[in-house]
Amino acid sequence: MSESESDNDDGRTHRTYAEILAERQNDEGYATATSKEQDNVEIEVLKLYKLQMEPQLISCTHIGFLKKSLIQLNEQYQCLDCSRPWLCYWILHTLQILGEDLQNPKYSKVVGFLAKCQSPDGGFGGGPGQYPHLASTYAAVNALCIIGTIEAYETINRKGLLHFLTSLRGEDGAFSMHVDGEVDIRGVYCAITVAKLTNVYTLEMFKGSAEWIAQCQTWEGGFGGCPGMEAHGGYAFCGIATLVLLGKSHLCHVPSLMRWLVNKQMRLEGGFQGRTNKLVDACYSFWQSGAFPLISAILSNEGKVFDSNYWLFDQKALQEYLLICCQHPFGGLVDKPKKNSDLYHTCYAISGLSIAQHSRQSVIVGHPNLNRVGVIHPVFNLIISTVSGALTYFGELPIPD
Repeated sequence: MSESESDNDDGRTHRTYAEILAERQNDEGYATATSKEQDNVEIEVLKLYKLQMEPQLISCTHIGFLKKSLIQLNEQYQCLDCSRPWLCYWILHTLQILGEDLQNPKYSKVVGFLAKCQSPDGGFGGGPGQYPHLASTYAAVNALCIIGTIEAYETINRKGLLHFLTSLRGEDGAFSMHVDGEVDIRGVYCAITVAKLTNVYTLEMFKGSAEWIAQCQTWEGGFGGCPGMEAHGGYAFCGIATLVLLGKSHLCHVPSLMRWLVNKQMRLEGGFQGRTNKLVDACYSFWQSGAFPLISAILSNEGKVFDSNYWLFDQKALQEYLLICCQHPFGGLVDKPKKNSDLYHTCYAISGLSIAQHSRQSVIVGHPNLNRVGVIHPVFNLIISTVSGALTYFGELPIPD
């Protein structure tokens, strides 16, 4: 089968404007602050859909925006001074999805910077000299694996990393984000993905983690940050992805999770919300849709019968939202119309675009040659070759003492 034959695509959007318009919310005559906000978003989205433009990914503009951001950022990013490894990851990962590689001297400069963020005792801080943190460690390791050179791999102090991860583990299997820091489901996810990629994973390190995560699944079906908290898209992804990596997906009540996830896709917009009664946001294009390939794999392993060629959400509607409503003309993607673009939303919107396109049978809205992006590994949110490269390199090294 040729590439074009494998695409379930007719070159047009699959919803007419009339069909989209029919999905407007009905507040039943009782307007609230929430319903008014939803009305405002729907009005802006409908303006764009009414144009009936051909969905086209403006890759060159986004690549220019990302490359410029790697060198210089404006004052709006000052608040992210303690998240600088994240900036590296968001930029490098998005460039890779868009099929753009940098020259090695630029990669080497990034490696040199991330090395300065690494604590002598293990783990990475949000900037040079800052205390190590699980989130910035996750971002830094991902960025170094994306670069994928020997220099990048060898920058990671694996012995120190193992000590750092172990020091954050609680007796119940949960992880603090930093020494004496907050405990939530992100910690387990960041710890296990980093441990798996760099081959410092041990059974003892994650003893009880799966059972703790299972307690975070809420009555709605999603996962909260810790037991008793509200279900949230980012936490739900971290929960199911971690259970998959631990081989304990049976501890998740999948039907409830699936019901919650499908109801987070907005009927009119086509994008996802992060929580019940919230607005659409492009970052949840990944945090919510990224769980669907994992659910598909779980159901397949359990022998459940369903249409396995596609994910269990409207893949075309999500692509329409991202391509028609979220691309900023000067580069980058926005969370919703009339917002400014930023690196965070650009990264997770493009990651979500990849998920939406690459089910077992490809689904490409618009011209396949122009709009197709790279395939990511849904558990790690890294390009497949990046994951395989890291697993191969570090898999040949012994687990540190």
